[in-house]
Amino acid sequence: MTESIEIREGGWAELGTQASEIRRVVFIEEQQVPLEEEWDGRDEASRHFLALRNGIPLGTARLLPDGHIGRVAVLDKARRLGIGAALMRAAIESACRLGHAQVELAAQTHAIAFYENLGFSAYGDTFMDAGIPHRNMLLSLKTK
Repeated sequence: MTESIEIREGGWAELGTQASEIRRVVFIEEQQVPLEEEWDGRDEASRHFLALRNGIPLGTARLLPDGHIGRVAVLDKARRLGIGAALMRAAIESACRLGHAQVELAAQTHAIAFYENLGFSAYGDTFMDAGIPHRNMLLSLKTK
């Protein structure tokens, strides 16, 4: 890939319009997540990350105040270009700056290997969230 990926970090007021459109397409349209589960009321309190390539928003993620990373979404046309990994690195770096000792996430089971490649470890049993199988994952930041 010759074009670079730009990651913007900010609040919902700043990045919410573009982030919500990506999440709508990926979670609500593609994965059939119910509206009330996607829009959980936690966006205002979260740090958001928006990935752009050539100025076009292609992916998003959020970091909750408690150190959970979630709502990691990349548009279908931009998958396997490193955008998800770039978003995750930005969220992890932000968590480090904020003083979190660890970050956690609930990974869709098909994405466990992706998160393991970033250093996360799965724990606990598989559970259903919005009709999709997930596992909890953890990354210690003490050595980061």
